[in-house]
Amino acid sequence: MNNSVALLLVVAFIAANLPFLTTRVAGMFDRGAKHFGWHLLELVVLFGLVGLLARFLEGRHTPVHPQNWQFYVTTFSLFLVFAFPGFVGRYFWKRR
Repeated sequence: MNNSVALLLVVAFIAANLPFLTTRVAGMFDRGAKHFGWHLLELVVLFGLVGLLARFLEGRHTPVHPQNWQFYVTTFSLFLVFAFPGFVGRYFWKRR
């Protein structure tokens, strides 16, 4: 496996779980209890940032290939799978 691919997978896993680790919006603004809408918005923004990193890493080695909507749906689904441990830790193991 290429070092760029391994780095991208690790960064994507960490970025997918970041919204569920803290109660702060974007890691900066304290809003008390964050509802699911904030988590979803942060997931979409972090997915975009990881996509930009992937585009940069691909552009360093080869010409960037154009993608259709199917690629983005598939990668967002993989990003949601990466976010599952953080989601479970936040919503299923939450103490009442």
